[in-house]
Amino acid sequence: MRNRSSVQFLEPEWPDLPDSVGVLCTTRRGGVSPAPYDDGQGKGGLNLGVHVGDAPKCVERNRDIVRSELPAEPVWLAQVHGTAVIDAGTIDVLGHAPAPVADASFARERGVVCAVLSADCLPVLLCDAAGTMVAAAHAGWRGLADGVLENTAAAMHAAGAGELRAWLGAAIGPAKFEVGPEVLAGFLARAGGHEDLVRAAFVPLPERPGKYLCNLYALARIALQRAGVHRIAGGDFCTVSNSGRFYSYRRDGVTGRQASLIWLR
Repeated sequence: MRNRSSVQFLEPEWPDLPDSVGVLCTTRRGGVSPAPYDDGQGKGGLNLGVHVGDAPKCVERNRDIVRSELPAEPVWLAQVHGTAVIDAGTIDVLGHAPAPVADASFARERGVVCAVLSADCLPVLLCDAAGTMVAAAHAGWRGLADGVLENTAAAMHAAGAGELRAWLGAAIGPAKFEVGPEVLAGFLARAGGHEDLVRAAFVPLPERPGKYLCNLYALARIALQRAGVHRIAGGDFCTVSNSGRFYSYRRDGVTGRQASLIWLR
């Protein structure tokens, strides 16, 4: 964890991150948003989501705080729990066009900042081993089951990336994510020979027939490995369990969003 005055950022433990790649992950601490978008400790929160009911001026100020740590304005996405991947370098971040509808983006140019927002869904950051391409993906269970990570890896390879590496950011942990049978069925439908691994990511709840505890981190690793990504770091946090550090939709309902950002230096 890194502090800049009252702002607190999450330092990814990503041992093989190339020197040419910059990463920044926010928490809920250090902004100006009031409750229920605050920092959980009675001070202003660093909510970065424009779609959650927070005052636009607060979100704008919070984004300015984060922007001061970055080489350029991030390419914010209109996330829809889908699988679309865009080339962030084609987006005019200084214009007034609506945010592109997608759940992942990649960049090949220095200074182009890929970003995803989350509050329980899994943010996944990727780069190639040579440090010449980066990507950020938003992986809620629907997007993860439908192939957003496989699509992101495929888009990077199609754009010229070599061996890929990934880091799993803060998401709802395996002890807190209770789901129904439709979630298990959704992943099994795309298991592609990995049914046993998928089933192992769902722990039945004997006291609640038909309910499971779902391990998003394990499912993301399955998807990444299926896409040829075998060097995977992270997966160490639970947004629900740490109200003083992270926003959580599952825990609070109305809440803010934190960001995971990556770029080439």
